[in-house]
Amino acid sequence: MRSLAALHGVDPLPELGIPSNIQHGENPDADMAGAQDTIYLCNFRVSVDGEWLCLKELHDMEMQDSYIRPSEGAITSPDDPMHSLMARDPVVIERSNLVNISKLIVKELIEQSLRYGRMLDSDHLPLHHFFIVLEHVMRHGLKPKKGLLGPKKELWDILQMVEKYSPEAADITASIRDLPTVKTAMGRARAWLRLALMQKRLADYLRILLEHREETLEEYFEPHALMLNEEAVIITGLLVGLNVVDCNLCVKEEDLDSQQGVIDFSLYLRGSNSSNDLSGNGNNTNNEPKQRHINTMLDQKNYIEELNRHLNATVANLQAKVESLTTTNALMKEDLAIAKNTMIQLVEENNQLKHALGQDITKDTRMKVTELQSDEEEKRSVKSTTSDKSKNEKDIESGKLLEEERKKNLELQKELDLQISLKAEMEVAMKLLEKDIHDKQDTIISLRRQLDDIKLINLEMYKKLQECESSLKHKTELIAKLEAKTESMGSTIHQLDEK
Repeated sequence: MRSLAALHGVDPLPELGIPSNIQHGENPDADMAGAQDTIYLCNFRVSVDGEWLCLKELHDMEMQDSYIRPSEGAITSPDDPMHSLMARDPVVIERSNLVNISKLIVKELIEQSLRYGRMLDSDHLPLHHFFIVLEHVMRHGLKPKKGLLGPKKELWDILQMVEKYSPEAADITASIRDLPTVKTAMGRARAWLRLALMQKRLADYLRILLEHREETLEEYFEPHALMLNEEAVIITGLLVGLNVVDCNLCVKEEDLDSQQGVIDFSLYLRGSNSSNDLSGNGNNTNNEPKQRHINTMLDQKNYIEELNRHLNATVANLQAKVESLTTTNALMKEDLAIAKNTMIQLVEENNQLKHALGQDITKDTRMKVTELQSDEEEKRSVKSTTSDKSKNEKDIESGKLLEEERKKNLELQKELDLQISLKAEMEVAMKLLEKDIHDKQDTIISLRRQLDDIKLINLEMYKKLQECESSLKHKTELIAKLEAKTESMGSTIHQLDEK
């Protein structure tokens, strides 16, 4: 803030309005220190000057307006835009300032990544500023602790809810819980934001929180918080642009539990950047073809990564299908074995019934023959003593016995036919099961062939990706050498001019 005040030629700000619902750290001293360092720039606004975004103090803008229009006096009309600006809600100004500062820092991050090969580490100053501003954005309007015994609202509790709606966030959340160097909840939240940025899913996770704001955010934030208003959509759009930036951050070596410091706004103002841009225009015109070639190579790399991701998803789906088909095939084989066993048992029972039926028929016929023979002998022996009436009674009894035997034979024949039909149905079912099993095996063979083809394609794409990365590394080395040569030539030209 001192550098900002010095650039505008005004006295340092006396005190900035800091909302009481923002807390830092785990103990009260750390909370007070964090609250004193929190900057929301309520007395500043971002204005456009040509192609530049500038920070101007509202008091200076009012003085300039009075100098331009001295006849109007010190009192402005209610229809004046400056009057309406001064009458705005400070919370709205806080949200607007956070959005504008985020735009400046994201723009600087993308420009720095394009200038230095799109690989940023923890020592990069604009990246450090980005995390500070993002922390202020995420904690704007966070509810304070209710009472002495009430639970404390922490940003880490909100970020842990993302894994309920996105399984990809479960890995980074679990790894942060196991970090031995981070002790506080705020430190875990800072580590989570860094890992999400390296994963290039920070914008997606923030969008998930906004889609489920009624379930996740309204419990933790005040109604005027940035995360519950339309400015959160703008922040999400800004974070999407950071997917082209590759970051290499070591979370274990950073002290994330302590306060992260303040932002030097002089890096993002017109006065500090104009000289650098004027000096860099000459080099940019010479490096435009090389930069275009690097951009095409990086676009190809991103395309190959996306294609590889889709291929991995397809391979996973095919493997799941193969596993399901193998389990189905195993179950069908078990059913086929059970059906074969039941069929064998039924055939054996059928044979046993046939044998028993044949034995019963032969016994019955023999018994009938013997009875008839004995009856005839008795008839012959007692011809003189038997009468016509006894002959008729014996004939009736023998007829009844014959009818009963015929009925038994018919019932046994029906049972035999039923067993034969059941055997035929079992044979048809066996044939259908064998045909289905053959079809499933053919499908499994074709799916395995497709899986092998996809693996070959994936290997080829991985080789192409390695070739692209090697060529990109070679190009970056050439660019660095050319830049070194241009700098040496510039120094020699400068020395010659001085002579």
